[in-house]
Amino acid sequence: MIIRLIALFLAFCASDAFAQDRVLPQTQGQVQLSFAPLVKKTAPAVVNIYTKRTVSKKSVHPFAKDPFFSQFFQNNQFGGRMRQHMESALGSGVILEADGLVVTNAHVVRGADEITVVLADGREFEAKLSLADDASDLALLRIETEGQTLPYVTLRPSETLEVGDLVLAIGNPFGVGQTVTSGIVSAQGRSSLNINDFNFFIQTDAAINPGNSGGALVALDGGVVGINTAIYSRDGGSLGIGFAIPSEMVASVVAAEKAGASGSGGIMRPWLGVSAQNVTSDIATSLGLKKPRGSLISGLHPASPLKKGGVKVGDVILSLNDKEIRDSSEMKFRMATVPLGDKAKVTLVRQGNQHDVYVMAMAPPEDPPRNQTLIKGRHTLNGVVIGNLNPAVAVELGIDADELGVVVLKAPRGSGAVQVVSPGDILLEINGVEIKSVKDVETALMSGTAGQGLSLTRKSQGRLQRIVIR
Repeated sequence: MIIRLIALFLAFCASDAFAQDRVLPQTQGQVQLSFAPLVKKTAPAVVNIYTKRTVSKKSVHPFAKDPFFSQFFQNNQFGGRMRQHMESALGSGVILEADGLVVTNAHVVRGADEITVVLADGREFEAKLSLADDASDLALLRIETEGQTLPYVTLRPSETLEVGDLVLAIGNPFGVGQTVTSGIVSAQGRSSLNINDFNFFIQTDAAINPGNSGGALVALDGGVVGINTAIYSRDGGSLGIGFAIPSEMVASVVAAEKAGASGSGGIMRPWLGVSAQNVTSDIATSLGLKKPRGSLISGLHPASPLKKGGVKVGDVILSLNDKEIRDSSEMKFRMATVPLGDKAKVTLVRQGNQHDVYVMAMAPPEDPPRNQTLIKGRHTLNGVVIGNLNPAVAVELGIDADELGVVVLKAPRGSGAVQVVSPGDILLEINGVEIKSVKDVETALMSGTAGQGLSLTRKSQGRLQRIVIR
């Protein structure tokens, strides 16, 4: 009996302690805690974006797939007409300035002939594309306010977030109208997604769905910490895994636009000129590092600003401007947000010792000069545009800047050349002549004739291929 009473007493004490941990609201204000004030502050600056673009498509003759008549359509003898129709798309955007500067995803407005921005209060404005940067999947629009006052929000550094912080996602999912969802920051610096060139995202479990692209990820102080851009989904709906582009990247695109960048060609960003790999547990152990973090430099271009700043192969980059570098993607992201002409402080480990070096943020150099040349002649490569490969060309084409030689810049559609080469291919040998410059290509093509055909060795997407045309 005594034992039972003691057990009941302990159970009562435990439940009482638990009740004290879970405190009930004590005031009317606490009972009415809500995100509503935050939504009223920020949602008016989140807009819906509607786009229209003209698409040309060749109509198919009704007999084209018939077993008998299909033979007559193989050479387009009776091909259908080119027909045009209008395609519509929708997304979201965020007003960053009262004079009508709107940020959204580049994929939301890609190829658009007409862009309409609709505010939460129902006002509509025509917008023009000011700057599109496919590398970051960000675009800036300018709308003519006609003297009207527009609501706007400000950017807040995403690095001030911590995993577990509450955030709101505001956008126009599925075109149903402006929608607010809440969640937490699930992770920072997600880098294995291949969504854009930088692969550095905020992950959140706030529901993000198609149409949310370009909308705001908002912190509880009202600052925009990211632009919602993608979801992980099996069926197109939200599974609680959404990704946003950090506000630091947004700020760099805005700064570029204010400095005069415009159009759809993207913006110039600092060039690293390095090959790097993530630090694994085994690498960390071999280098005497306490934990596997940082970016191990495995190669340096001769013109690399890191090399000029004192970085060597084998160094591990730990931080950039005192911001921790967790992997190679973060190093690329951090450097991309440094203004051209500025110096960045790079902290590294070399042979167990920590050093600070200062690296100039510079554009990829045009060295050697690209010497862009149109190839002409009675051969398969007629009409192809080539150039000497240099870091600037490599960045434009998205290929390895350490490669040397001649690269294909353009190949005319509908020609025989597209069956042989594609933009980004590196020419290594033509008709037995080793290719090191544009002049070598011209010499090699003069050594053969149309009757003799063409032999060519190229490097395409990292693979060597030899092609012989007789």
